[in-house]
Amino acid sequence: MKRILVTGSNGLLGQKLTDAILKNPEMELIATSIGADRYPGEGDYTYSELDVCNAENVKQVLHQFRPDVIIHTAAMTNVDICEIEKEKCWTLNVEAVKNLIHECELLDIHLIHISTDFIFDGENGPYTEDAEPHPLSYYGLTKLEGEKILQTAKCPWTILRTIIVYGIVNDMSRSNIVLWAKGALEKGDPINVVNDQWRMPTLAEDLADCCLLAAKSGATGIYNASGKDMMSIIELVEQVAEYWNLNKNLINEISSDSLNQAAKRPARTGFVLNKTIDELGYRPHSFKEGLAIVDKQLQSRINKK
Repeated sequence: MKRILVTGSNGLLGQKLTDAILKNPEMELIATSIGADRYPGEGDYTYSELDVCNAENVKQVLHQFRPDVIIHTAAMTNVDICEIEKEKCWTLNVEAVKNLIHECELLDIHLIHISTDFIFDGENGPYTEDAEPHPLSYYGLTKLEGEKILQTAKCPWTILRTIIVYGIVNDMSRSNIVLWAKGALEKGDPINVVNDQWRMPTLAEDLADCCLLAAKSGATGIYNASGKDMMSIIELVEQVAEYWNLNKNLINEISSDSLNQAAKRPARTGFVLNKTIDELGYRPHSFKEGLAIVDKQLQSRINKK
């Protein structure tokens, strides 16, 4: 029985990890986040409040529960807000990692850390695990700094890099591109979508599965953990419109420059997934399969009401 502690358990990935761990008889879950537990389902697990930015709180919780593995999903991920609130971003994306590493080294805990394609500049995507990082934004810089610190840690560590995570859970604090596009088009709202950025969107369930594959196998090192389909952001939104039979005429193509966003985005990221598929047995869904899963979950929620 592996005892797994999840940080940020109230988030999208955190709740998908709760779903997955509760289905696994070989795993015990300690769910942690700031505030009350927002997981809507039933299950035999423990919830504890945890502020990963508070070193004393981290020490107390980790020494109390002594997990075998930590899956660290908590982070500041709004790229433009990170560019503006740099101190807060550094605290959550770098100092929190240091806090966790300190206790993981003392207690010999395997630390699995979620990172991002935004550590790259988008000049040479898709990227392998050993590609040279060059972040364009402060968010990307802090996530890379977190990686660097972890790579010198004296506890077992794994870095899972991912791209545009999408999905649906109850009581989400933030939306994601699939739900945003679907919601706006259903209301008949015109939307501006960039045509000069390429990504490999990741179903939250797939990323959760990858986390547990790493936890179960004890695999260490860096792994790419994204969806398998490369597409432009405009193609992504058009596929959302097609899947739900929404009006594509409401989608306005624009360039990234015209948005005047605080943070610069990489043009073309994407990942080579061969290592993760071969070593961990990772099997991501196609984007269309992912949309079907989201649709089924949305239908289930409607039926429950």
